[in-house]
Amino acid sequence: MEDFLTLKKQLCFAVYETASEFNKLYAGILQPFGLTYPQYLVLLALWEKDGITVKELGEKLDLGTGTLTPMLARMEANGWVQKRRSELDERKVFIYLQPKALEEKSDITLKISEEIRSCQIGLEDYEQLMRQLNDLHRKLKDRSS
Repeated sequence: MEDFLTLKKQLCFAVYETASEFNKLYAGILQPFGLTYPQYLVLLALWEKDGITVKELGEKLDLGTGTLTPMLARMEANGWVQKRRSELDERKVFIYLQPKALEEKSDITLKISEEIRSCQIGLEDYEQLMRQLNDLHRKLKDRSS
């Protein structure tokens, strides 16, 4: 039991170390584009479905408006997205990709895929890791239900 309590045997520490390495990897890729990792996640969500509300975006990314609002303001100022208030319900604000986000998409995704491939993570390993991480995420989330 004592061995289990060592730092290197803790799943939380392994996830923390891995997340830290991912942050470094993505920061290096995204910095030349003037993007942060959370901003990249916003772009990913909008590349999937453009013109969603701030609320929907927050739910999709699991981010509160306190985090999302200033980030979207910076992205708008830098030409990545545009915010538009609904004409039918002024409480709703929709987020739309700007041309820059569409033009840079292929360059950004190419750089990311090249870096991921350089980590020598094969497709089978990638898919297995995704399944395991999604399962772990679900179990952690369900524990409080």
